[in-house]
Amino acid sequence: MPPIIVAIDGHSSCGKSTMAKQLARRVGYIYVDTGAMYRAVTLYALDHHLFRADGSLCADALRQAMDGLCVDFVLDPSTSLPLTTLNGEVVEERIRGMEVSAHVSPVAALPFVREAMTRQQQRMGRKKGIVMDGRDIGTVVFPNAELKVFVTASAEVRARRRYDELTAKGQQVDYDDILRNVKERDYIDSHREVAPLRQAPDALLLDNSHLSREEQNDWLFARFCEAANR
Repeated sequence: MPPIIVAIDGHSSCGKSTMAKQLARRVGYIYVDTGAMYRAVTLYALDHHLFRADGSLCADALRQAMDGLCVDFVLDPSTSLPLTTLNGEVVEERIRGMEVSAHVSPVAALPFVREAMTRQQQRMGRKKGIVMDGRDIGTVVFPNAELKVFVTASAEVRARRRYDELTAKGQQVDYDDILRNVKERDYIDSHREVAPLRQAPDALLLDNSHLSREEQNDWLFARFCEAANR
């Protein structure tokens, strides 16, 4: 069967990346975590002190830096999964912390950041055979993708998953802080001027609030088989 593009969009912390990685490995496709790309840009802004004391972003300074900012992926030889790099440095662990989570939405809302990342993402998908997840993959990056899925879950369920993930890594976090961050990101992502988070008209909806990981993976694989064999 000819290769296709799988576009998985949805809210933060709803398991999009886990699902996409598993499907890509199962069918032999390339996986791209676009959310990690925006997190890497955010990490750059934090490392270079582009956030003011009041939390606002020096957008002009970030705009000037974008041409010299390279976000890419390398394969982890032990897991065969992609690791995010920023200007050649692996930053996978650093971009998953709460500091980046708390700052990523305003960075991802900037038109010049989205345009730069979208160009990179579209280049990655030219040969198809790709699974990509994010916020606007099925609406902006690949509007003609053969399979589009929009994933959601309740804010409370997503916050609990994020809390469990971070505490398992030994990080000291507060559930209420995470829940507040999840709700804030939902609002910003859905109300930004450029490429707001929304379900594409032809996307399949998956609410995984009460599904096990195995159940959602099997559901996605079944939808992939249907789309690939059309």
